Amino acid sequence: MAEYSAFSLLKNALSGNRDWKPAWRKPSPKASYDVVIIGGGGHGLSTAYYLAKEFGITNVAVLEKGYLGSGNVGRNTTAVRSNYLLPQNTRFYEHSMKMWENLSHDLNYNVMFSQRGVLNLAHTPGQLDDLARKGNAMRHLGVDAELMTPAEIGRRVPGLDMSQSARFPIYGGLMQERAGTARHDAVAWGYARGADRRGVDIIENCEVTGFLRDGDRVIGVSTSRGEIRARKVAVAVAGSTGRVMQLAGIDRMPIESHVLQAFVSESLKPFLDTVLTFGMGHFYVGQSDKGGLVYGGDLDGYNSYAQRGSLPIVEEVMSEMLALFPSLAPVRVLRSWGGVCDMSMDGSPIITTGPLPGMYLNCGWCYGGFKATPASGFCFAHTIAKDAPHEFNAPFTLDRFSRGTVIDDKGQGPTPRMH
Repeated sequence: MAEYSAFSLLKNALSGNRDWKPAWRKPSPKASYDVVIIGGGGHGLSTAYYLAKEFGITNVAVLEKGYLGSGNVGRNTTAVRSNYLLPQNTRFYEHSMKMWENLSHDLNYNVMFSQRGVLNLAHTPGQLDDLARKGNAMRHLGVDAELMTPAEIGRRVPGLDMSQSARFPIYGGLMQERAGTARHDAVAWGYARGADRRGVDIIENCEVTGFLRDGDRVIGVSTSRGEIRARKVAVAVAGSTGRVMQLAGIDRMPIESHVLQAFVSESLKPFLDTVLTFGMGHFYVGQSDKGGLVYGGDLDGYNSYAQRGSLPIVEEVMSEMLALFPSLAPVRVLRSWGGVCDMSMDGSPIITTGPLPGMYLNCGWCYGGFKATPASGFCFAHTIAKDAPHEFNAPFTLDRFSRGTVIDDKGQGPTPRMH
C-alpha cells in the first residue's frame, strides 16, 4: 500500500496525482474469520487496527452496511478533550488524548489533530465554582486545566460579547489547552488504511441481517453478502446498537438512540482559535481549517434513527450562538446533518464482553464517541483478544446498571437524553 511522505507527495504532484495506490483493498468476505467486527466507523476500524498491531490478530473482518465512514465518525463536530469530573472517565479520555497526540505518526496518515484548546464558559458564580471543582479533579489526575478570568477570555476570543449587559454575562471559564480538534474523515481513512495493510478485510456494503448461534454462543453472522463464521463477534455500531442487538434476541439495552444535529457556516476569516462551549445551554463551536464555523447543540429530544434533524433545534442552536456572538447574525449556514447517538443511562460508555458468549459490545458513547476513538479501539481490542478488560475500560461494564455502580459524570440520573 501507499506510504505517505514529502517525497511521495512531490512525486505524485509532478505526475498529476495519477499514480496514487488505493488506501485500502476491496476484498470479498471469506467464509470465516477469527474476529468479525460489525461497524465500519471509527471505533470498529480502530479496534481492527489495534487487534492487528498490538495483539497480532490479523484474520479480522470489519463489516460496514454502507460505505466506510458513513455513520457517526463522519457526522460529528470533531472535538477532542479529556475534561471530565469522575476519575473513571478522566483516566480513559486522558489515555485517548495521549494516543491522539501521536496518532498521525502512528498511522503514517495526517489526521489533522490540532491542539487549539477547549474552553468551557461560566455565566454565573455557581457555574464558575463548578468548573473550578472539575478543574481541580482533572489536575489531581495529572490532566491539564486552567481557570480563566473574563479579561483573559476576552483576549483569547475577541468576538465574544463580554459586556455586563449581555443576556448571559461571562464570569470566567475552564480551559484545557491540550484539547482541540481532528479531521473526522481522516481518522476513519487512516485507521482503515492501517488495518488493511496489516491484513484486515474491510468489507463495505455488507449489512448484518442476523447472528449465527450454537446454543447460546454466537458463532458468526448472516449478512447481505452471505454467512460469515467467526470465533468472536464484536458489535460497534453506535446509534444502531439497539436494532443490531435485537437481531441477537436481546430486546432490552440500557441505551436510547437520539439524533444530534451539527452545522457548518460559510467560510470566514480566522475568527476563533479554540473550541468554545456555552454554559447556559448546550452549544459548542469551533472554526475549521477552511474557515467554516462548525457547531452544534442539544439532542432533538425524542428517539429516532433518522440521520436528519428538526427545525426547533436549528432555532435553539442559532439563538445560543448569537447570545455569545451577536456579530455572527448575518453569517449563512452552509449545511447541516444529523448523527444517531446511543445515549447510555448514565452518560458513560459500555466496552465489555458479552452479553452472549462469543459476543463483545462497544456502545453508549453519547456525545463522546469521536474523541474516544483511539482509546476505545485499543481497549476494545484488548477485551476481545484477552477476554478481559483493560484497566481503562474495566469500569464500563454492561452490568453496572443492575449493580448500581453507575458512572454519572453530569449527575443527571437515569435519563439518557440529559447526558
